[in-house]
Amino acid sequence: MVAEKEDVEDESLRIDCPVLVTERLVLRPPHQDDIPELAELANNRRVAEMLGRMPHPYGEREARSFVGSVGEGKRSGCTYAVTLAENGAFIGCAGLDARAHGLELGYWIGEPYWGRGYATEAAHALVDLAFRATAIERLNVSCRVINAASRRVIHKCGFQYVGQGMLESIAAGRVPVERYVLDRRTWVSLRSWGQ
Repeated sequence: MVAEKEDVEDESLRIDCPVLVTERLVLRPPHQDDIPELAELANNRRVAEMLGRMPHPYGEREARSFVGSVGEGKRSGCTYAVTLAENGAFIGCAGLDARAHGLELGYWIGEPYWGRGYATEAAHALVDLAFRATAIERLNVSCRVINAASRRVIHKCGFQYVGQGMLESIAAGRVPVERYVLDRRTWVSLRSWGQ
């Protein structure tokens, strides 16, 4: 998943950001205790190059700045620490951001936790939140064209491909991305998420 630079203040996109609990995860606001794990997991070029706003290298200073900006409300939308329900371990971040083109889903999971379905589980929870907590008609997401794992998450959530674009990534420079949209009607038909 990628996130772009511009944030937009649009009251219709404002969301109260409740703690979200899924079968295996708890999505909650990031806090100071997350800083060591955040710095360790985010300091990975393979993660940073897939995102727009994550620098590399990524250390404790960047982690403190990120947690501080979320705590002070300097970021639009909802920003979550993704943690394991069984033991509270921090495994990544996810959120919904207001952008010029509407609300956008974003996520990243630390490499030791890849391949276990955590990104899909977090994405499902955030898609549900977006459509339940707002009156949006469509939710946006994008990913690097080389990010097959993120594309699988996007497809599992029911998003439809709408085109390509370019992203200015702090870690990777100017890179091509694929853009996807999920409309409310499709979400309503899929919201059981395969149950």
